[in-house]
Amino acid sequence: MIERIKAFVVRHGALLLTLVIFLSVYFVGGRLYPAMQKPQVFFNLFINDSSLLLVSIGMTMVILSGGGGIDLSVGGVIALVSTASAALLRGGASPFIVLPLMIVLGVALGGLMGWMIQSLKVQPFIATLMGLFFTRGMAYIISLTSVTITNDVYRTFALTPIHIPFISRAYIYPTTLVGPIMLIVAIYLSFFTRFGRTIYAMGNNEQSALLMGLPVARTKILVYAFSGLCSALAGIVFSMSLLAGYGQFATGMELDAIASVVIGGTSLSGGVGNVIGTLFGVLIHGAIVSILQFNGTLSSWWTRIGVGVLTLIAIGIQSIFSLKTKRS
Repeated sequence: MIERIKAFVVRHGALLLTLVIFLSVYFVGGRLYPAMQKPQVFFNLFINDSSLLLVSIGMTMVILSGGGGIDLSVGGVIALVSTASAALLRGGASPFIVLPLMIVLGVALGGLMGWMIQSLKVQPFIATLMGLFFTRGMAYIISLTSVTITNDVYRTFALTPIHIPFISRAYIYPTTLVGPIMLIVAIYLSFFTRFGRTIYAMGNNEQSALLMGLPVARTKILVYAFSGLCSALAGIVFSMSLLAGYGQFATGMELDAIASVVIGGTSLSGGVGNVIGTLFGVLIHGAIVSILQFNGTLSSWWTRIGVGVLTLIAIGIQSIFSLKTKRS
């Protein structure tokens, strides 16, 4: 029994640590600022970080695939999708045409970068960095200034609260649901499909995955296409939440996403981790922001400091568990 518990801790130690860190940060915040104990503050973590959760889900799948996989284009895709959709809506386009068009745009951009990485052997860092430059540049070509969205459909999604049953005065918005829905989709893909099993096999050893006859090339392209889908959805949520599109939106979000993934227990070398840990990584980021907001006197840069320290700790813990796994 004890051996089983030890094996469980070694296998899921990083995820358990992430959960403990989140509960500790939230508990300390609640003790320092009693108003943080209100249920609405917890739901605000999902409201405020809905776009970050989406791009972090896509980033997790990319990093899990191994081979130095990373997607630096996510912030640029958010900026492009928000600006392009705002410009199209201002021009009189129907939102029911704009929404699927933006999703197709995100998937196409992600798939193109995945094809470059797989077929042209471009390093993921370079391919997605160029994707970041291209998408953010295109956003500025569309408009150098913020484009306001006045469409009634977007306003309805942005301003209609959904009250939480059995919890007094607690609510979320329709856009808040997109992240949790995609999280469920990613969990299903990761654990219950051949696609997910291939991702983990690639992350552990791509050559072994090839020898096993797994569709490595197709999966790698699909992984980046999935990340593009998540980024496009994040751009839609971002534009709905702020009712605007702008090329400066989501600056640096790719770094927040990577930090959330690593804090959530996913190894940068691939093959280890899951999107459940990423959820708590995002919630830790949101909890730190909430504490700073309740304090009101500390610089917002303390968020970067806190996330940076936790990321370093997470990497150190991952290395320890990795060594223990190899020894066992």
